[in-house]
Amino acid sequence: MISFRMMLAAAVAGSLVAAPAVAKPKKPVGPPPVPAVQESDWVQVDPDNLLVIDTTRGRIVAELYPSLAPLTVERIKTLARQHFYDGQTFFRVIDQFMAQTGDPTNTGTGGSTLPDLAAEFTFRRTPATDFAPLTVDHGQTTGFLGAMPVGSQSDTLLSMSASGSVSAWGMFCPGVLGMARADKPDSANSQFFIIRQTSASIDQRYTAFGRVLQGLEFVRLIKVGEPVTPPQDKMTRVRLGSDLPPGESVALSRLSLKSANFMATSAVIKDRKGPDFTVCDLDVPVKDRAKATSAASPAD
Repeated sequence: MISFRMMLAAAVAGSLVAAPAVAKPKKPVGPPPVPAVQESDWVQVDPDNLLVIDTTRGRIVAELYPSLAPLTVERIKTLARQHFYDGQTFFRVIDQFMAQTGDPTNTGTGGSTLPDLAAEFTFRRTPATDFAPLTVDHGQTTGFLGAMPVGSQSDTLLSMSASGSVSAWGMFCPGVLGMARADKPDSANSQFFIIRQTSASIDQRYTAFGRVLQGLEFVRLIKVGEPVTPPQDKMTRVRLGSDLPPGESVALSRLSLKSANFMATSAVIKDRKGPDFTVCDLDVPVKDRAKATSAASPAD
């Protein structure tokens, strides 16, 4: 004899079996697609802030940043316009670190006839600074100013600062240009170096004033030595982009830090690297507008 309890259990079991399955929403696989770069996303680099270094290895083009180090940038421009750097060698090159040049004596002790420079290890960042933050950690913010990786005190301190500014500094990621100096902070003159690999240990100890936009592969090909034994690689000609002869113009643009493509790409790389991420893991894309124009021109 079937009890009422057994009949009720069978009915419940039947209703469970007969109930239609509800499909669970699928989780997206991987990061969202990165938006394509739009033509309006490119920012033209001022040719007066382009340092064009022709070397025995190839051409290196760096962007100078007067907002980080105005005295240093003015000195580099002055010496370039005097053709001071033409023919000078890379006399001290340390693999995994940097390539040093700018000494007419080729010894590391020489300089120009101009007075030594005051240190510009840091600069003041204000709300008006065109700074794109990427990370905030232990009260410090890192990000980019143009193509230059920058570290800074946090926005919290910025909002509390009586001057409306906080301390910031260029970070020595690959391709960053820095001023060489003696032991005294205010002893930089004409010598500079180009970073070959990330060198965070010298952040805020040397003046960072520019970054390579094209030709970092040539920096890494420069002959290594401390000192370098002859024959040494050299700078055959150093000019500002605005001073190049007709027909030799250099026209570069870099991707806007506010573009959807750059922000999405940054997010993907940050997620991939996790807690190990630094701004040195990210490069700002650069476009050679002169080559693009040449490629678009009809053949003769």
